[in-house]
Amino acid sequence: MGADERLREYRGKRDFGRTREPAGQGPSGGPGPRFVVQIHDARRMHFDFRLQVGDVLKSWSVPKGPSGDPRDKRLAVPTEDHPLEYEDFEGVIPKGEYGGGAVIVWDRGTYEPLSHDRRGRPVDFAQSLERGHATFRLRGAKLHGEYALTRFRGGRGDGEEEAWLLVKKGGGRVNGHGTPDPRRARSVRTGRTLAQVAAEGGGQ
Repeated sequence: MGADERLREYRGKRDFGRTREPAGQGPSGGPGPRFVVQIHDARRMHFDFRLQVGDVLKSWSVPKGPSGDPRDKRLAVPTEDHPLEYEDFEGVIPKGEYGGGAVIVWDRGTYEPLSHDRRGRPVDFAQSLERGHATFRLRGAKLHGEYALTRFRGGRGDGEEEAWLLVKKGGGRVNGHGTPDPRRARSVRTGRTLAQVAAEGGGQ
């Protein structure tokens, strides 16, 4: 399945004549695989956690945000695939558009797939996600170390919403206690808060 097909849902939800979100016409710069965490002040404040898998960003909505504390198990609800260029998106999605509200890039960087089978052999990362459990090491400005995404319900045609858990694995560096107040958090890209982005109308 190519990027155009994977991005059909993403594009179908947006009017690119109104929103400045990328339509997904070209590749993102920088080495992969990449990850980005955006704070999104939409109808409900949440964090968007995105991992580059092939030619798209696989995406999850994480209400409380990823945590550096292994004791925190964070709910992660899958959303539509996003284009690679979305890694750089920061601004205001207009009211009336899907996901209307301010967005900042809270963290971004690269990640290393760590998924393996019972014999310790590496497993393709996309395949490990399809099976419902993937491990990886983040190398971001704020998030560091091993994390795991594990599907724990739904997504198999049973009518129940698919849901995952995003958990920091024990050992290594612990980055503080949980996640900061999203309204006080600053972008790693521009240093702005959500309020500043909203006041400036999303100007880059």
